[in-house]
Amino acid sequence: MAGSLLRRVLDLVELLANHPRGLPLQTIAETLDIPKSGAHRLLAELAEHAYVVQDGETGRYLLTTKFATLGLKHLSRTGVVDIAQSVLDRLAGLSGELARLAVVDYPRLVWVAKAQGARTGLRYDGDMGTEARLSTTSTGIAWLASLTDEEALSLVMRQGLGAPEECGPNAPRTVAALMVLVNEARARGYAWVQDTNTPGAAAMAANIVHPQTGRAIGNLSVAGPSLRLTEAQRDAIAPDLLSAAADLSSVGAFSDYLGALGGRPATTRPAMS
Repeated sequence: MAGSLLRRVLDLVELLANHPRGLPLQTIAETLDIPKSGAHRLLAELAEHAYVVQDGETGRYLLTTKFATLGLKHLSRTGVVDIAQSVLDRLAGLSGELARLAVVDYPRLVWVAKAQGARTGLRYDGDMGTEARLSTTSTGIAWLASLTDEEALSLVMRQGLGAPEECGPNAPRTVAALMVLVNEARARGYAWVQDTNTPGAAAMAANIVHPQTGRAIGNLSVAGPSLRLTEAQRDAIAPDLLSAAADLSSVGAFSDYLGALGGRPATTRPAMS
């Protein structure tokens, strides 16, 4: 019973996290397939602890910043972003584009830090804290390239390839098409995509590897408008990208934390000690 209640609370939090403008009670109950009275009790409990608030005008329920604050506080105390920021700043300056850090939070890959190198003209800027789509982003494809085909496809099937309207025009529509991009990344040493995740955008990504386990624990990426981030520009940036990823791979405090977080598949239940 307790486990079922916790699962419902987590499902509710994840649902609201995907709807920053909030949702009405009826929609929440229908989406989670629970009675309206049960949804209201969960929301009331979260509201009592300031994790949820109800908009006085629309009646919609939405998350407060408390969850985000906890996440940011946790990341700041691990030192992960502090360690990575100087590397991101350098990469953004060298490339003149958006540099981002994604970390493996198995089985997810999440963007947690960035630096903007474009000072004028078109600027590409993705959202932090969001889960990267594995089949369309250079970030996702780079990670998949570090895994066995079996594990990579299992992760992709969990998330899905994505509906055409959610992706760019060059997004892979089949597993075979995706594996072409994955194998190209393996051969090249980094992933490269154009118009797969977002129309008009190109990106490249290289993995950060744990020095002991050899598992990818995250990656660095460079993204920008396709008109500017061309294949010629990609080739010019690649050495800096690979060097930056290697730098972070060698930092013990950085790699040890991320290795424990998601550099390998997690067990279903925490071990007793």
